[in-house]
Amino acid sequence: MKRFVALLAFTCLLSAGAFAQTGKKMNGPVLQHIVLFKFKPETTPAKVNEIVAAFEALPSKIKEIKGFQWGTNNSPENLNKGLTHAFILTFDNEKDRDTYLPHPAHKEFGKIVGPWLAEVTVVDFTNKGK
Repeated sequence: MKRFVALLAFTCLLSAGAFAQTGKKMNGPVLQHIVLFKFKPETTPAKVNEIVAAFEALPSKIKEIKGFQWGTNNSPENLNKGLTHAFILTFDNEKDRDTYLPHPAHKEFGKIVGPWLAEVTVVDFTNKGK
């Protein structure tokens, strides 16, 4: 339960920051797709940079992605369970997210990142914040 609450709080803070940084107004609820990575120990910093760059390229390849934010964990609470990288993708709705998931560019990214992940966590929610 503590892990869920911490993840939920982390997700809400990140999504609020995403809109503050982009300056975009929310026109109603949007879908937030949260992705958290824990890399295998043998993953070099250069490989992590390559993976992040590939993820950052997805919005230019998939028009349904309306927002993209990422960062590395810096929480002092030590509740991250080894998850080090957080990504937030914003979609207008579930339909757009559902178009993204099987998109060839997303599948190709999966081939790039998959061999280097020890763990991945994904949480989606419709933003009900005001």
